[in-house]
Amino acid sequence: MSIDVLSLAKQQEEYIITTRRHIHQHPELPWQEWETTKFIEDELKKMGLEPRRFDDEHTGLWCMIKGGKAKEDAKTIMLRADIDALSVTEDTGLPFASCNPGVMHACGHDSHAAMLLAAAKILVDMQAELTGNVKLLFQAAEETAIGAKWFVEQGVMDDVDVCYGCHIGSMIDTGYISVEPGPRFAACDEFKITIDGIACHGGMPYVGRDSILAASTIVCSLQNIVSRRVDCQEALVITVGYMHGGTNFNIVCGKMELGGTVRSYNAELRASVPDMMREVAENTAKAFGCTAELEYQFKTPAVVHDDEQMNRIAKNAAIKIFGEEGLKPVKPLGGGDDFAYYIEQKPGIYAMIGGRNESKGCNWGHHHPKFDVDEDAFWRGTAMFIQMTLDYFAD
Repeated sequence: MSIDVLSLAKQQEEYIITTRRHIHQHPELPWQEWETTKFIEDELKKMGLEPRRFDDEHTGLWCMIKGGKAKEDAKTIMLRADIDALSVTEDTGLPFASCNPGVMHACGHDSHAAMLLAAAKILVDMQAELTGNVKLLFQAAEETAIGAKWFVEQGVMDDVDVCYGCHIGSMIDTGYISVEPGPRFAACDEFKITIDGIACHGGMPYVGRDSILAASTIVCSLQNIVSRRVDCQEALVITVGYMHGGTNFNIVCGKMELGGTVRSYNAELRASVPDMMREVAENTAKAFGCTAELEYQFKTPAVVHDDEQMNRIAKNAAIKIFGEEGLKPVKPLGGGDDFAYYIEQKPGIYAMIGGRNESKGCNWGHHHPKFDVDEDAFWRGTAMFIQMTLDYFAD
């Protein structure tokens, strides 16, 4: 089956852009994407597909495209796009900017959904010739870092052999793609440390136990784990994102709470981090006459491209779409993506599609109020969905 994927994707460019702009203008927060889910459902029904919802309490949906030449033992590839937005007030000035105050597609999930919808249209047109099956998943709540975990628990991977997804990238210029082997996104974990001291008069601090002083020292001491407890060739980030405590200028604070995130790629190192953090927090607090308690939540695992077959298929597919010169090596990113839950279950690839174009103002980072991506990148993302599917079936 000889198919001009580039031409087919280019023909869908207007549909992709129009669809993306609609979704961008109506963003919804994680697990609240009811209108987005309904919009996608309606679009899939127009194509003659039968989208399936999960239950009345969760957003997102899936549908299956059964290949016309798929035998009983045919393989199934899952194509995934996320659909949720962020608690960000948009400052792009775009004519299709967010209509929902304080909510914005500041990470590109609107483009992911539009690219996959366009891919669905193309796959439906060639359905009679497909030798395998394609499962489309429009996933909710990626920004919670554990949304995909819920979908895995619903059995979304049970009838799937491999999976492919992509993320539009503001750090890669339009016309380039990153699909190289190895770590791509870091594991993303969350922690909270509660420090208990004794409140007292600010003019007589010796009467109490200063939890702010203990907390501040803990923040600094946590970095000793990275610089002194971990092999310098391993990547580890411990970031304290907030500190809460205190009530008045003349009161020694009796209780502090701090929290943040841990990022890593090595599973063994990741498992050891809570014990090291707990040791530092408890002993540092003790030195100030306080106590400390660590709550640690393992959230998104690392996204690692470690399947030889999928690595090979992805590289060859990318060359067909972007050209040899379009392959863009990118260092592993400290951001996380819950696509990791899918490739824990089955082999997969998570591509980074270049969407940066400084001349168009598309050079702001993800999660920024001015974030935008180059619309010229979208048809290439759709083409990659199709090429990965066809090449997997042919491999």
